[in-house]
Amino acid sequence: MLKESVFLCARATAMVCFLFIGSWTFASVFALLGGQSVIEQLFLAMNLSTTQFLILTQLIIFLLGWPLEWTEIIIIFVPIFLPLLDTFKVDPIFFGILVALNTQTAFNTPPVAMAAFYLKGVAPPHVTLADIFKGALPFVWMVFMAMVLVYVFPQLVLWLPDYLYTPR
Repeated sequence: MLKESVFLCARATAMVCFLFIGSWTFASVFALLGGQSVIEQLFLAMNLSTTQFLILTQLIIFLLGWPLEWTEIIIIFVPIFLPLLDTFKVDPIFFGILVALNTQTAFNTPPVAMAAFYLKGVAPPHVTLADIFKGALPFVWMVFMAMVLVYVFPQLVLWLPDYLYTPR
């Protein structure tokens, strides 16, 4: 039983490591080819409002969360969006929390749902991918609702940083 557990753990760890290697390679090539500056110029040329900017960036991150690992999104797209936050007057902590919630939601959402495939790799054979998707959907809806609450009431997540970093 110990031997099988070690094998399954090593297999799952290898899958995760290959995803990290792929995301790092993709991010390096993307940055080397100048993709970050092209996307940044595109956003600036659109003349978006703050709300439009937030919705568009979160939609992009959500859609990219299906085929890409969260590390790729953080390594590639967050550095693109960070310089734009000042332009659109968005708090970086607020944006970071939205990105974290969003990547978690995309990571668990079909059609790809990387977390479901990780779980399927270590689940007993009788557990199907459809069973895993069904079990994950209530969690996905809860995280999505948390994103909406954070967007509508930013002080839910900003009160503690504001309290800690406000000079007294």
